[in-house]
Amino acid sequence: MSDKFKELLEQGPQVINIGVQDFAANLQIQGVKVVQLNWVPPAGGDREMMDLLDQLL
Repeated sequence: MSDKFKELLEQGPQVINIGVQDFAANLQIQGVKVVQLNWVPPAGGDREMMDLLDQLL
């Protein structure tokens, strides 16, 4: 087993949570290191604007 892999297993998971803060809170309760990234859907959830953005991609 490589040293990096062994180090990863010994340190435990570290998580970047994107969006729903409840997921991060539940992981933190379990002792998991979590970084919360506040993210919202493109166009603020406006369906018409999201459809227009989808056409561009």
